[in-house]
Amino acid sequence: MPELPEVETVRRGLAPVMEGRRILAALARRPDLRWPLPERFAERLTGRTLRRLDRRAKYLMADVGPDASGVDEVLVMHLGMSGSFRIEPDSGPPEIPGDFHMPHSRLAAHDHVVLRMEGGAGGGVEVVYNDPRRFGAMLLVPRDGLAAHPLFRDLGPEPLGADFTPEALARALAGRRTPLKAALLDQKIVAGLGNIYVCEALHRAGLSPERPAGTLVTAAGRPTAAARRLVETIRLVLEEAIAAGGSTLRDHAQVDGTLGYFQHTFRAYDREGEPCLAPGCRGTIARLVQSGRSTFYCIACQR
Repeated sequence: MPELPEVETVRRGLAPVMEGRRILAALARRPDLRWPLPERFAERLTGRTLRRLDRRAKYLMADVGPDASGVDEVLVMHLGMSGSFRIEPDSGPPEIPGDFHMPHSRLAAHDHVVLRMEGGAGGGVEVVYNDPRRFGAMLLVPRDGLAAHPLFRDLGPEPLGADFTPEALARALAGRRTPLKAALLDQKIVAGLGNIYVCEALHRAGLSPERPAGTLVTAAGRPTAAARRLVETIRLVLEEAIAAGGSTLRDHAQVDGTLGYFQHTFRAYDREGEPCLAPGCRGTIARLVQSGRSTFYCIACQR
């Protein structure tokens, strides 16, 4: 499943052709994705101006303004396991393959939602949502109801936001005996982190994925030096991945068709049996399974 950097990469790719533009026509080629599409979905989107495209955790959040009754709404979109957006301009190729391009689904049978956007200087475009496995989702949610919506009400702070601090992490981890990696994957503790980037952050921070999460909190409830290091490292890893365009493993691709480069600089993820890249470490990357997911870490330097 695409993680936070991949979703942010998609957001940045879509923003120039969607923000500030009117949806001239919307087409839903099936009534559902993971869940049923909103009632009269295409009709309700047609004619509205997409004012801003944001991200919350792994969700894309499109501010589509007021509906016919004057209620401000947000188009919430999730890529699921295999969802992707394709930009098809009136002229020119739909994608610009990069050096690490991998084939991505373009079968019309999997093009489930199409948004015809008002043209800019370069002419009009169609934004096509393709999803072979149909685990993605699109919902229309009143803006003033977002905070209480089941998808968002329990989400923790954004790891790149001002609210994600060592003190906030300490409060969330206090008293927890669950393994540290499992705690970081809990979206109630921090939103948007996934398996890949938790593995990378723990390796760079020198922290074992198996250590009890509560060990990052002092008896007085304050963050330890390790907790402070971890918060800084999480930010660094995510920022590097976003700058590189996301990791793009298997199904994910940027909206222009190019793949991210960050997967070529993994220090732990998917490197089982290879030498640890931490400075001065002579260990080897090992793999274990936690909660059904592969964890990659160095036994020697992650404590």
